[in-house]
Amino acid sequence: MPSSVLTVAFVVGVTPGKWARVWAERMPRHPLLLQQLTPEAARAGIADGSIDLALLRLPVDSDRMHAIPLYEELSVVVAPKDHAIEALDSLTLVDLAGDTVLDHPWVEAVALVAANVGVAIMPQSVARALSRRDVVARLLTDAPTTRIALVWAQGRDDALIEEFIGIVRGRTANSSRGSGENGAEVPERSGPVVRAPKPSRRTVPPGQRRRAPRGR
Repeated sequence: MPSSVLTVAFVVGVTPGKWARVWAERMPRHPLLLQQLTPEAARAGIADGSIDLALLRLPVDSDRMHAIPLYEELSVVVAPKDHAIEALDSLTLVDLAGDTVLDHPWVEAVALVAANVGVAIMPQSVARALSRRDVVARLLTDAPTTRIALVWAQGRDDALIEEFIGIVRGRTANSSRGSGENGAEVPERSGPVVRAPKPSRRTVPPGQRRRAPRGR
């Protein structure tokens, strides 16, 4: 029997608050448990069933997980405060030729940047989440983007998971595929709404014809 609590993991830089607010309005009897985890822990939770869904950066194992791409993230360079890039609005990879680019986990990388060990490249949302006064971040215009996706295990299709998928996809309460609070499935519209034509203001009684207007 599916749990009445839906557990959703998310990685650093992802802000699931807007979806959580919609969930609280539509599904007040089913608590939403949000957990910020490392990508490895989130994937492991999806695999063992302790996590229902996760907001992760692609790629993921498509043989074991469904994934709905949501949006792309730009990349930035994080450098020590007073670094030369502080005077720029954006830069390219060529501009980093004289710098040591760190290849560490992002939290550790920001600490090393602050210690003036080098610079780091990461998604803009991660840099914002890990921002501190002794580092600066500038847009890296020619770096690859990253993509956030909603991920869940193959074979998991219970009503609460479907409801959250619908919220993330932007379905309204009336068009959601989920069961909702009343337990009744609401079918999704499959085509445009056809409205009946408005009746004419002037009506002709049955058996009478309109007279054609006389010529002038």
